[in-house]
Amino acid sequence: MEMRSKEMNWKQPSKSSRIAGIGGIWYVALGAMMWGLDPLFRILLLKTFSSAQIVFIEHLLLACYALPVLIKYRRTLAGKLSLAVIGALLFISWGGSAVATILFTAAFAHGNANAILLLQKLQPLFAIILARVLLKETLPSKFFAYIIAALLGTYLLTFGFAAPQLGLHELGTLSCLFSILAAALWGGSTVMGKFLLQKKLDFPVVTSLRFLVAVPFLFVVLLSSGNPWHLNGGTGSVALIVVNLLFQAFFPGLISMLLYYKGLTSTKAFYATLAELAFPAVGVLINWLVFQQALTLGQLLGFVLIWGTLWLMSRSK
Repeated sequence: MEMRSKEMNWKQPSKSSRIAGIGGIWYVALGAMMWGLDPLFRILLLKTFSSAQIVFIEHLLLACYALPVLIKYRRTLAGKLSLAVIGALLFISWGGSAVATILFTAAFAHGNANAILLLQKLQPLFAIILARVLLKETLPSKFFAYIIAALLGTYLLTFGFAAPQLGLHELGTLSCLFSILAAALWGGSTVMGKFLLQKKLDFPVVTSLRFLVAVPFLFVVLLSSGNPWHLNGGTGSVALIVVNLLFQAFFPGLISMLLYYKGLTSTKAFYATLAELAFPAVGVLINWLVFQQALTLGQLLGFVLIWGTLWLMSRSK
């Protein structure tokens, strides 16, 4: 009887691991919240630079952080760079950061915005499926209630109580395919990030590799843009541009990703993909507070649903 009692105690998670799991959800959510600050800096920078130029310069600035970190961890890193790890790094840095953003932008250029936004909501579903297949994560009993509430919240944030006016022909366009592929890449990036952390890579190392591996790919994207060194008409104050670039790179960029991967270390991928919904929730709040876009009752309810779901998930862990 005593042996059985000891075995049962050994199988139960420790108090510290449960606390880490609870905190992990909020670290992921806090990192996602900081992504919502991105428009505050990017809108000003777009007056001077193209999107490709901004992203490339950001990654060059972030290399100032990434290189010293990788030099510090070079001995522990050398023995962990298997083909699977390299493939996962390429997926999150090229697929999640660059290709997904390009596809999503291209979708808006040629398709129905409502259809694109609706299909992008498939992102958590891709992450859940991949987490089950690749990471063998098992879903808790209440998880389906969480995902229904979270997806309903994001729908309300996007459309409010109105139903998007869509026909079948609008859901079968190339732009909708781009939106689905972008959602799959973003959902897959969550799972691949968790995979790298399970391989005992420290979260500062994963963050650094994500930034550095993306640099050569982004350089090729910049060169293929036609006139990569051309600046837009409005230059403005050089000091203001430099400050905006630094804040853009190190707040919505570096600090948010450090918080995100720190949280992902102790959080299952299917929980993390729902915690990422803090991003659109904060984006709507920023649009209301800064850009004076009216906040509807439906959006307010969606905001409450998302944060309520995050709170319930943290309590369940």
